[in-house]
Amino acid sequence: MTARIVITGAPGSGKTAFIDRLKDEAALGDFLFFDELARRLLTQRPELRHRWAEFHREIYQSQVGREEQAAGRPFISDRGTVDAFAFHPETLAAVGTTLEREYARYSAVIHLGTTARLGEGFYATDDIRRESPQDALAIEQALRRAWGSHPRYRFVDACESWEHKFAAGRAALTEVMGAPPETPAAR
Repeated sequence: MTARIVITGAPGSGKTAFIDRLKDEAALGDFLFFDELARRLLTQRPELRHRWAEFHREIYQSQVGREEQAAGRPFISDRGTVDAFAFHPETLAAVGTTLEREYARYSAVIHLGTTARLGEGFYATDDIRRESPQDALAIEQALRRAWGSHPRYRFVDACESWEHKFAAGRAALTEVMGAPPETPAAR
């Protein structure tokens, strides 16, 4: 199977920073990288925050569309289709799929732990990320329930050092890809 990898996590988990750093790695030069859909949709259409079912159906459909456009190329995605079900379980039936079918879309899932677990000094909100630390922890658990049965699911704990967390996440990615570790590009 072509590598189709999801990087997931609750708000404040470092998904965007993790993916941005992976983009610099020569070993991943053939990969497509898909940025976060939720933030983009909420920035373009803030009213979707009040139409939860529509919002998650749109995220699901947009994710499927961009994966189809990959046309067999390997990719790393900020979230996958199953994330919509973690946030809004009714979306699974609404889009007419099964969890097993969605798991089969992906070769691996790396779940980054949220900094909300470390305390308020490590977790920040903004205009789009409005969730409290308690909300972020609840989302983390929902994501674990949704993705946790994927055969190549790996959880990376939150930690105070970004370099340590990146190294742990990169090691998990190497493990699920079955490739030698890559030295991160100089930053």
